[in-house]
Amino acid sequence: MRFAIVIMAAGKGTRLKSKRAKVLHQIGGKALLEHVIQAATQIVPPQDVYVVVGHQAGAVQAAVAHTGVRYVTQAEQRGTGHAIQTVRSAVAGYEHILVLSGDVPLLQPETIARLRDFHLNEQAAMTILTAAPENPHGYGRVLRKSPSSAEVVAIVEQKALTAEQEKTREINSGIYAFSTAALFENINELTTNNTHGEYYLTDMAGVLVKEGHRVVAIEAESATEILGANTIAEMMELDSEMRMATARKLMAQGVTIYRPETTVIDSGVQVGADTVIEPFVQLLGETQIGENCRIRSYSVIENARLDHHVLVRQGCIINESHVQAGALLGPYAHIRPGSEIGEEAHVGNFVETKKIRLGKGSKANHLSYLGDAEIGSGVNIGAGTITCNYDGMHKNPTTIGRGVFIGSDTALVAPVRVGDGAYVAAGSVISENVPADALAIARGRQTNKPGWARARRRELAKAKKPAKKSRARGKKRSAKKRVARKIRRRR
Repeated sequence: MRFAIVIMAAGKGTRLKSKRAKVLHQIGGKALLEHVIQAATQIVPPQDVYVVVGHQAGAVQAAVAHTGVRYVTQAEQRGTGHAIQTVRSAVAGYEHILVLSGDVPLLQPETIARLRDFHLNEQAAMTILTAAPENPHGYGRVLRKSPSSAEVVAIVEQKALTAEQEKTREINSGIYAFSTAALFENINELTTNNTHGEYYLTDMAGVLVKEGHRVVAIEAESATEILGANTIAEMMELDSEMRMATARKLMAQGVTIYRPETTVIDSGVQVGADTVIEPFVQLLGETQIGENCRIRSYSVIENARLDHHVLVRQGCIINESHVQAGALLGPYAHIRPGSEIGEEAHVGNFVETKKIRLGKGSKANHLSYLGDAEIGSGVNIGAGTITCNYDGMHKNPTTIGRGVFIGSDTALVAPVRVGDGAYVAAGSVISENVPADALAIARGRQTNKPGWARARRRELAKAKKPAKKSRARGKKRSAKKRVARKIRRRR
């Protein structure tokens, strides 16, 4: 049996009060639509998944282009029934289709498979995935022939429920399976006789029952799976649910997560057994962390790979880089994209790296910037060292051989090469290549002047001392003032 999956992703999501298309909002580190596609492509190949796009169609397609799915454009959004009408020609060759919502990110592939298998076993024209949440208010209710029957009589919206029907907790999820022939033979029976003047796919249940077709329902094992979000607040609730589920999965695999409610772990993150994750850590994107690592509080790791036995101390930022086994980072190290930190290497507090290879056992423990550099094994980088890699137009490389000692406060003006075993004296500005095993000193020669400081202090003290006034000069000035006063009186 050939199945296609159609994902509804054309709506605006106006209740979010956002300019961004609803399905592009993210939870768990991915767009809502990407989560649904990920589940769908575990059931059918990507070429059998058709995403109905409309509002901001270009942006939606660009966001999920890497998934390999197909697209159908619903130029005018006139409801879910109209969306299915637009894919009619695209899915004509399939015997059955599954219809999913692009804003239901918690839906699991196992649930989609159950829906598919139940639909086939029941030989139904339409199968509805339902759920029974604690509070069903606001949802359309699924009415069965009897409590034990799989067959559905109708789906009744909240406003149309009688007092008796309102006691029913089973709701319509908006996720369906259809026999393609039965669906398209009757889809033109849909009308716009509703508040919004749209074609609702939900109404196909009543249409098909009226035509004598079999319509059945299967309840999802968890009501949480079929939850969508109409507000940012509701979306963040889904985000919290997904991240906690990710944390639980990792803990079940042997990962220790202290205070998991404080961590931010994306759904695509992988962590090995016996790794410890402390509170307030963020693991983002497709990060992979090996076994027996420790990630200390306030560190942020994004799209990076850490091998086994890595220690990340507090407050480190690691992005799009590879940290090899036994390395030690931080605290407060910044590992920027393209960095390769070798085995047992140390990158210490307030050290920044960018597009470098740091060899096995090499150390840069304090207050340094290392960019566009190839650094061999067993190298010691002193505090305050920088690679001056940018000349205002181009990024230039620095190459440091094995076993090199770089003294503190050294500036390596690229392009430059320091040979194996060389020493660079502290405070040097290195603008020429340093041969292997050489000592490079590039600073002004020190001059000592004995007694200069003592003489200087005496000079300063003398300058600050106030001058003494002559008594004779003072008396002379007073006499002049008295004569001047007498002259003024006579006038």
